[in-house]
Amino acid sequence: MNFGIEGKVALVTGAGGGLGGAIALSLAKEGARVVVADVHQPSAQRTVQAIQEAGGQAMPLDLDLSKLDELEAHVETIQSSLGPVEILVNNSGGPPPSAASGVSSETWEKHFRSMVLSLMRLTDLVLPGMRTQGWGRIITSTSSGVVIPIPNLGVSNALRLALVGWSKTLAKEVARDGITANIVLPGRIATARIQQLDEARAEREKKPLEQVIQESTNTIPVGRYGRVQEYGDVVAFLASTQASYLTGSVIRIDGGLIPSI
Repeated sequence: MNFGIEGKVALVTGAGGGLGGAIALSLAKEGARVVVADVHQPSAQRTVQAIQEAGGQAMPLDLDLSKLDELEAHVETIQSSLGPVEILVNNSGGPPPSAASGVSSETWEKHFRSMVLSLMRLTDLVLPGMRTQGWGRIITSTSSGVVIPIPNLGVSNALRLALVGWSKTLAKEVARDGITANIVLPGRIATARIQQLDEARAEREKKPLEQVIQESTNTIPVGRYGRVQEYGDVVAFLASTQASYLTGSVIRIDGGLIPSI
């Protein structure tokens, strides 16, 4: 299937590895010109190299989502180099494990700025170009914790849920402009982040890491952790011309993990 996004400009944040890197690679394989944005440039360069080795087009961008005052200049750089952003994938790192109570105001503010406010601001900056062209895709990656809160991820559960309400509202506002807005959320995808969470749980519960992983795997109907490519490929479809009637949705890429309907 031809997704119809060849030559389109895609901006993927947090694209230096893990889910963001996989998304960038999947979009590039469909012919998109991908801006690989990440605060850690060696990681961004590795993703760019992987894309180029696969025959795709990509450029790195040194982007720190916590620095809101720099986002406009970054978007202008992309526009002058490649043209308006037509596909935006909002993907931010997660905060350290925490309870929902007893968290300092400074911690809430810090992560709200980098995980929520930055993505809203970035979206506002690229929307005018999408509206002018009458076409755009805004895809925001969150967490399964927005449906079933994950124990010991209080800050993440709360802040990522804010993005779901924002995206659903945005979808209605921009639909007539040919722009879709959707949420994707991962279950247990094999990334460094999941490895860290498994290790933290093993230490917290005084269990061997292998036991923690096996217990986690046992809760997944397909019987394994997901592969990052599987996540990236779903995002690429949501960016496609075929997905033009799919908006305001929350897409679970979880192997059946989330038990609710």
